[in-house]
Amino acid sequence: MVDSVNAAKRDASSRPVVTLSYAQTLDGRLATSTGSSQWISSPESLRYSHEMRVKHDAIMVGAGTVCKDDPRLTVRLVAGQNPLRVVVDSTLRTPLTAAVLTEEAAPGTVLAVTKRAPAAKRDKVRALGATVLCLPADSGGRVNLVALLAVLHELGIGSLLVEGGSEIITALLRARLVDRLVVCVAPKILGAGIEAVGELDIRELTRSLIMTDTLVTPCGVDLILDSRVEYPGTPAVTVESEEDGRCISVS
Repeated sequence: MVDSVNAAKRDASSRPVVTLSYAQTLDGRLATSTGSSQWISSPESLRYSHEMRVKHDAIMVGAGTVCKDDPRLTVRLVAGQNPLRVVVDSTLRTPLTAAVLTEEAAPGTVLAVTKRAPAAKRDKVRALGATVLCLPADSGGRVNLVALLAVLHELGIGSLLVEGGSEIITALLRARLVDRLVVCVAPKILGAGIEAVGELDIRELTRSLIMTDTLVTPCGVDLILDSRVEYPGTPAVTVESEEDGRCISVS
């Protein structure tokens, strides 16, 4: 369903096709109020997430996810190649001891930062073997996601799987950069907790993001909802930058 659209959309937009994937409870929580999230979904759904990793050129998460969970972002539960690992980290908070920066993993890891990232730590990350992308910041001082996707496209990334957390999920949806949404819904209710999607500045139902061509698949005790995303009512958001493209560097 989605794959048939990917090549045309990639050529038209000059950016990777973006699949946003996450697991949530029935009431839309990624984690408890204390941040506990392992494991919301079933073992079958976890395996499904690894199958998705195999099918994408790169996998992306925010620095908060790396600092909290220290994920490996590798393919382990199924056979297949590891995707390129991309960490969005405006100020370079990622610990030098992170799993994505081990001797084995670092050559396949990219950290997207802004000029606010300390130069000395950038050098240390490069010394470990990882790639550092220095990108323009948006108006909030975070990595400009439009610029990041453009650079990833130039690096040959045609498909990008984004696994969270909440901040980057929300930012991508606000910027209308998500093409496909895959949500694992677990039959659990948490009440107060960390919500999957934050403020999107939608005040009228006519501007709601619409999921189309949805496939619903049982996976263990969970349900997997796989949809295309449409953005009616308003054009795509242009993420304002506080600096020009001269900041962009790859090393």
